[in-house]
Amino acid sequence: MPVPRGRKTREADLFEAQRQKLLAQEAPLAARMRPRTFPEFVGQEHLVGEDRVLRRAIEGDQLPSVILWGPPGTGKTTLAQIIAHTTRSHFSPVSAVTAGVADLRRIIEEATQRRALYGQRTILFIDEIHRFNKAQQDVVLPHVEEGTVTLIGATTENPSFEVIAPLLSRCRVFTLNLLTGPQVDAIIQRALEDTERGLGGLGVELDAQARKHLIVMCNGDARVALNALELAAFATPPDLQGKRLITLATIEDALQHRAIMYDKGGEQHYDIISAYIKSVRGSDPHAAIYWLARMLEGGEDPLFIARRMVILAAEDVGLGDPQALVVAVAAQQAVHFIGMPEGYLPLAEATIYLATAPKSNSALTAYGRALEDVKNTRNDPVPFHLRNAPTSLMRALGYHEGYKYAHAYPGHHVEQQYLPHPLQGKTYYVPGDQGFERQVAERLQRWYEEGKSSSPRKSDPDQ
Repeated sequence: MPVPRGRKTREADLFEAQRQKLLAQEAPLAARMRPRTFPEFVGQEHLVGEDRVLRRAIEGDQLPSVILWGPPGTGKTTLAQIIAHTTRSHFSPVSAVTAGVADLRRIIEEATQRRALYGQRTILFIDEIHRFNKAQQDVVLPHVEEGTVTLIGATTENPSFEVIAPLLSRCRVFTLNLLTGPQVDAIIQRALEDTERGLGGLGVELDAQARKHLIVMCNGDARVALNALELAAFATPPDLQGKRLITLATIEDALQHRAIMYDKGGEQHYDIISAYIKSVRGSDPHAAIYWLARMLEGGEDPLFIARRMVILAAEDVGLGDPQALVVAVAAQQAVHFIGMPEGYLPLAEATIYLATAPKSNSALTAYGRALEDVKNTRNDPVPFHLRNAPTSLMRALGYHEGYKYAHAYPGHHVEQQYLPHPLQGKTYYVPGDQGFERQVAERLQRWYEEGKSSSPRKSDPDQ
């Protein structure tokens, strides 16, 4: 005798509910402790404080399409799930890691039917939205614009780079910050006390030093803190009283090596190299060496750093210390030759040299002034006396005629016209007053004062 369809559906629902319950029980501590309401949510008060616009929009079920952008473990997915529990809209979550265009089309089709039949809105939550390519994001775009779905995207990457401009323009971007030490401490304490979802039934106690180390080393990432805490708790056997005292050594072992917040393909790559360059330019060797260590520890290509050093040596140290460019190129060659990990040594040496060297951007500004005239004035011909005259025709036309051979004059210097006539007298290079350029400035001033008073000391071999 066949089983009635309604009974099959009820049995399937019961089975799914039981499956979800087992999954929740077996989930990592960070997943089990995920806040379900705003009172449980820790941090991001600038977004979800009681008087903030985003929270009022969520509680009023009037949420616009948004992008939640922030570091890992700061509450992006948690906030999306709170929205799911709060809203009267249908909530359709997908992960950009596993979902494709077919999944998006199915959700959008269901959202269209739901809207037409029941007048119910659909919230489409895309976790790791930066992993969707342009074509996948294009699938969502018209339906967000029409209001068929309200988009919530979560990303750890700068949406300016990872989300297509038309979609980004239809969303509000909310930035989540790293959790502070006291906020992470509060999350840890809640996990230690919670008997339903946390470690409250295991009698776990956290040594003060271990607690401090965990808070510092998790780097503002609640997920890292909770998962390390759980591993340490189960690795600590209970004593005779049933207590599990987690020591500093156990936490260190559970954490192993702290994951450095650095993505050499994303925004961290640009932000930290910018901080490094500005620290060297600002003559702060302490900050410069710190940012260098951050990049190398995060897995940055050392030759990328070396290339930036060479540019920096010419642009910002420049003629304040011409040896800086030699040092930077030597560091690049050394890193290329010996590789890592020892390559940090020439990079560190060059970083300190550049940071402590006298600074000048006179070469940069001189080139900029000259380039402006090249672009904005007529490209006049080279004056005749500066031209080469390898043939009799050229000599007959006056090429090279009247040229003064500098080595034939005292000090190997003589005044003559070197620029095209309309630009005669223009000043492009202005020496700085630091390091080597003080000597350059003195030399130029002396030549200026001598003017055209010099007479030849020997014959010009080219005449």
